[in-house]
Amino acid sequence: MTDHSTPAAGGEITYPSYLALDELLALQRPRTKPEHPDELLFIVVHQASELWFKVLLHELEALVTQLQRGDVLASVFALKRINALMSIVTAQLSALDTLPPHRFAEFRGYLGSSSGSQSAQFRALEAASGLREPHFLAALEEHGEPPAVVKEWLGRPTLQQLFDDLLDRHRVTLEAVYQDPAQSPLLMLAESLLEYEQSFALWRYLHVQLVERIIGPLTGGTGGTLGAKYLQRTVSQRFFPKLWEVRARFFGSDSGAPPR
Repeated sequence: MTDHSTPAAGGEITYPSYLALDELLALQRPRTKPEHPDELLFIVVHQASELWFKVLLHELEALVTQLQRGDVLASVFALKRINALMSIVTAQLSALDTLPPHRFAEFRGYLGSSSGSQSAQFRALEAASGLREPHFLAALEEHGEPPAVVKEWLGRPTLQQLFDDLLDRHRVTLEAVYQDPAQSPLLMLAESLLEYEQSFALWRYLHVQLVERIIGPLTGGTGGTLGAKYLQRTVSQRFFPKLWEVRARFFGSDSGAPPR
């Protein structure tokens, strides 16, 4: 068993060395000459997002493990962290709201063919969460062979399937989860999954608004992508369609009072 409590060999561990700050702070490399005053912000927001995507994938891996084990409460706690992380990565977008369109246009040409659609980690998050729609798979193929991390998640059960398997293990239907007070842990898990989907959708929506604000709704994205036009189509994507369906049946306008 690995001992995580003692420092590794090679000298005293300090704050800068533990976080590899020299290397980390050297990774921001603006392309403009002279350096555009807004390019550093643009780089840091995207680099920080990629770091949070890395953590989110790590935590989703933990969630999958708990779901496969059938540990409902551990899955709820795993989702609590995931949803907190989604709030953080979403809040970061507000920093780019301070970037006026004409200022972005001054260094946009230096981005070359780079585009957020090329983020392997974000695509992996979508795949891990359950996207399997044809237009999502087509978007993956735009850039050639999907990255290994994306293909790995595509080959695994979706979170919806894992939740369905958990219900089968407990011999309970999704309808019963919302009707039977004895199923409250499973209800907490179902609602936490929906919160995750809503958090993801909020990130998408704010991202669309940001892109439209900076480059316009009809303008193509960087790297020749469809920009806001494509992003708008992704806002309504569902990770947990069955959860939405059962809520619609129970709490829709024609359903009467909620079940007791």
